Amino acid sequence: MTNQDIISKLPYSKPFLFVDEIISISENGVEGTYYLDENLDFYKGHFISNPITPGVILTEVMAQIGLVCLGIYLLNKEFNKTTSISLTSIEIDFLKPVYPNEKVTIISEKIYFRFGKLKCKVSMKNQLGIEVCCGTIAGMIV
Repeated sequence: MTNQDIISKLPYSKPFLFVDEIISISENGVEGTYYLDENLDFYKGHFISNPITPGVILTEVMAQIGLVCLGIYLLNKEFNKTTSISLTSIEIDFLKPVYPNEKVTIISEKIYFRFGKLKCKVSMKNQLGIEVCCGTIAGMIV
């Protein structure tokens, strides 16, 4: 399965697709990127005179790349249109703001994948390589 195959199997579309590229992927983890374009709707109101990416969006970017892309890779041919994905737990520390027009890189390391539950340690870095948020995300893939 190619990296583009994985992205094409994601159950999201614009404006809620937050994966631009998968740099590398293996059974132990994934690294990918997303560019936060200044024209995304949420910047219009968060915050009006000083737009900052909402934490919930940063969490979703980390979940889509760090959990869902990895889950699709791990399931390989078992992943299909009837496969359901649900978030079960998150614990994220937000360390620095992320602004419009930043490209972020997500690095995810699998903690475990068993009985349909995938748990990963995730980190997001900005273009300068500075960690802006990190934590753990878990979800069910059935």
